[in-house]
Amino acid sequence: MTSTNAFKRLRGSRVLLAGLGGLGAEVAKNLILAGVKGLTLLDHEQVSEESCRAQFLVPVTAQGQNRAQASLERAQNLNPMVEVHADTDRVEDKPDDFFLQFDAVCLTGCSRDLMVRVDQLCSQRNIKVFCGDVHGYYGYMFCNLGQEHNYVEEKPKVVKPTGDSNDGPEAKKAKVDPNETTMVKKTASFCTLKEALEVDWTSEKAKAGLKRTPVDYFLLHVLLKFRTDKGRDPDPQSFAGDSQLLRQIRDDVLEALAVSSDLLNDDFISYCFSEMSPVCAVMGGVLGQEVVKSMTKRNSLVCEGVGQLTGGRSAGSGSDPEKQQQLCSV
Repeated sequence: MTSTNAFKRLRGSRVLLAGLGGLGAEVAKNLILAGVKGLTLLDHEQVSEESCRAQFLVPVTAQGQNRAQASLERAQNLNPMVEVHADTDRVEDKPDDFFLQFDAVCLTGCSRDLMVRVDQLCSQRNIKVFCGDVHGYYGYMFCNLGQEHNYVEEKPKVVKPTGDSNDGPEAKKAKVDPNETTMVKKTASFCTLKEALEVDWTSEKAKAGLKRTPVDYFLLHVLLKFRTDKGRDPDPQSFAGDSQLLRQIRDDVLEALAVSSDLLNDDFISYCFSEMSPVCAVMGGVLGQEVVKSMTKRNSLVCEGVGQLTGGRSAGSGSDPEKQQQLCSV
């Protein structure tokens, strides 16, 4: 990071991270190493055998302990300059005022209703919101940086030819100097998670963009519905029963969205169970990077290069193909 002002903004940022599963641990590591001012780890769950396999902040001897508390020591040791706190309360029980004390809120392993509630609350107060999850080989992230997010992007400097340049077409062309860069100011606008998820697929614009919409968007709807109905994610220990339920939820969700059931075939069931450490590492790197970039106000969204899902806007909105989206998958 070359900008002193960007570093100061990062060092003054306080971040809330809810959920200390495999993805949450990766995000925590990246934010602590980046050097935010403070990080609050919020999780009421207990350490399970799967937690020990999926994340590295909890010791193997900590089974049965609270995940936030068990993760605290190793997290703090990553960077003593960062104020790391553990909170063992349920995120659903937290009052609105609790979320307003942070500069950014990152939610992992949370229900759809909670994510929508926190996103709507924080967007009214210009607090940056990030959501993400990992299900087997699948991971996604969502970000809402507000109606008007200003940032700068580093671009190679274009050198214009001087008046005494040699004559000819090549000499008159502007050239890009890779050794020199310039900072370009930009502004992006973002929608809420509710708007990103509640796309009207019967509209003409949405229908036109359906072929360009990855099936991961609809898989996300299925997995969020499963979590809402069962209060948990698909479990390898109950693979047969959960597989049957996932098929039924898939059919119900796609019918409710008014899209073809052929969009998501049965193969999705084989890759959406459990948190896989390698996927958590990749998704945690992407999500942690985006939080840091939002705090420092440098560079554009990773969604431009990682893969886009319908819903959201960057200088735009929703299913409009001309406008950038905020839901990303890896």
